[in-house]
Order: sequence, then C-alpha cells, then structure tokens
Amino acid sequence: MPTNMMQDKNGFKLGTFSSNCSSGMTVTKSPSRWVNSWENNLKLGQMLDDAGIDFMLPIARWIGYGGETDFHGSVLETVTWATALLASTKNITVFATVHTAANNPVVVAKQIATMDQVGNGRAGLNIVAGWNKPEYEALGLTLPDDHETRYGYAQEWFDVVEKLWTSKEYFDWEGKYFNLKHVAGDPKPVNGRPPILNAAGSATGRTFATDNADYLFTPAIDLNRSVDEIKELKAQAAEKGRDVGVLTFSHVICRETEEEATALRDRLMGDLADWEAVDNLVNLQFAHAQSFPHDLLAQIKNLFAMGHGGFPLVGTPRQVADGILKLHETGFAGTTLSFVDYVEEFPYFRDNVLPLLAEAGIR
Repeated sequence: MPTNMMQDKNGFKLGTFSSNCSSGMTVTKSPSRWVNSWENNLKLGQMLDDAGIDFMLPIARWIGYGGETDFHGSVLETVTWATALLASTKNITVFATVHTAANNPVVVAKQIATMDQVGNGRAGLNIVAGWNKPEYEALGLTLPDDHETRYGYAQEWFDVVEKLWTSKEYFDWEGKYFNLKHVAGDPKPVNGRPPILNAAGSATGRTFATDNADYLFTPAIDLNRSVDEIKELKAQAAEKGRDVGVLTFSHVICRETEEEATALRDRLMGDLADWEAVDNLVNLQFAHAQSFPHDLLAQIKNLFAMGHGGFPLVGTPRQVADGILKLHETGFAGTTLSFVDYVEEFPYFRDNVLPLLAEAGIR
C-alpha cells in the first residue's frame, strides 16, 4: 500500500513553506529574493524529494501586502501547484492550502481526492478558516468578526468534505451553512483521509484543530512558553482520543561561518527589509488574526522582515542543527524551513545540516 510521510508520526518532520509565493517568507528588497516561478518550484520539489524531506506546504494568497516589492503579490494557486508537484515527485507529501470561505466543500473534496490519486496517496490538506480581511473584500466576501462563526463554518465545511470522502452513497446535507442535494464523492483518497493541517492560535481555533487536524501549526517565539503550550495542546487532543502533532516554522540562514550568516540576518532585518510590507503584515496580524500571541508581536517585527516571524535558524551548520534539536526537545513534531532563495541555499543545508540531524537520531 502506498504511504504518506505525514501519516507516519515517527521522527522529526521537515518541510518547506511558502515557496509558491513571491519572496517566500522573506519580506525583502534583496535582488536575490525568491522567484516563485513554476520552474523554480519544480526544481525545489524534486530536490527535496531526493533528499528525503517530508513535505511541502504552500500559502494560499489572493492579494499582496504592498510595499516596494508587493510581498506575496505573485502566488501560484495551491491545488494546481500541489497536483503538479505530486505528478513530478515520488515520496514527498504535498499539501494544498484551502480557505473554507472561498471554496465549496464538494469541489474541494474532489480536488484533494484527485490530487491524492495523482500522488498515489501523498496529498495533504491545510485548512484555513480565515483571517485576512482585505482578501475577503477582494473576493467579495465578509470576514466574520468573531472566531466562533469562522470556525463554526469551517467545522461544517470539513464535516461535508469528510462525509464525501467516506460515504459510499449519494446523500443530502441540511446544515446551518450548507444545503446540498444528492451529492457524492468519487474518487476517494487513496488511503482514506489525507493528513490534515491547521494553524490555530485562539482557543476556538485550537479546539477546531484538536478536533480535526493531524498537525496543529503554531509559531515558536519563546521556547520556554512553547513547552507548556505543546503539553496543553497534546493533552487537549488526547482527551478526545486523538494524536495531534504540533508543527512550527523556521527561517534558515546557514553559512560556513557565523559571521557570514549573522551579517545577512542583520541586513534582512535592516536595509534590505521592505518595511512598508512588514508593517502591513504585522498590522493585519494585530487586527484580524490570533496566530501570533499579540503580547509578543511587537517584539518580533524584525523577525517578520527576515522570515515572516519564523523561528530563526542562523549560523553554521552545527548551530542550525542545534536550533532544530532545540525545537525537537521543546516538543515540536517538526518544522517548516524557508530560505531567501530555496533552490540556491537548500543544497548546503542538505549536505551539511541533515547529516547532523541523522547523527542525533531525529531523522
């Protein structure tokens, strides 16, 4: 039977994040910033697959953040992107990121099942209940002010998707948000339900994630704080009879010397940053999202410039490996990785950091 690397909870998971978006995770004016062309994404996907990396995770975005670079102004649509990558790789799991409010669940259930058929069981679904008000407005939608409404809609949306994946018969659905007549899902995903990921910061969001997701995605800002947070989330899931892994995201600047790595970090947090786009991004997080703890947001504005608020993995291969080991010791099940230029920088990480993680026994 074909396997999905994200359905196996063993080992510390590594993936990439946001390579489908212009500039990736780095809000920078640097001429060497990531170009999110299909050619670059295909090259990266095959490189990651050959290296044994577990997954690729995209961001679904419909308008950019402005600034000199219009950060995330160019984005490859995630279902199309993921399907093409699954057709071009052998082992890696590829997620599609889907906004519940903008996508009909009957359509999405078939899209993900089709992806899974293409990838022979390697698809994944990242569910977004919504937070970015300007994007809702761009799509002619209204972002509900309260998390309860957003996640109530998302729950019914996912309930429909799951029934389409499991029901052998046509059925009607009469709910609060959906009224469906004579629907069915065929084909089905290859191995039953694909792995589900959800980023959640609010109590309502974390209830949804521990009810439904295989992995909850959350930032790692203060690792001492994360230790207790992960224990609470794992306990919350266990009370429901569920095993939910907690993932985070990291930004990598790995160089031969610490001086070279920190010099680039300082420039990304300084003269190379697109500060107008950073301000727009942080202000939106304050206004509409709870993914980042608000008491810490103001302290990490520079980390948004370097890597969208991701955990900094900066230094020599040994220092970067030690940082990943700290995330593992904290209790995280894995982390995504981003680079200023994924294709240019990943080979050095592959050749110099991955062997240290294997030596430590977490890969």
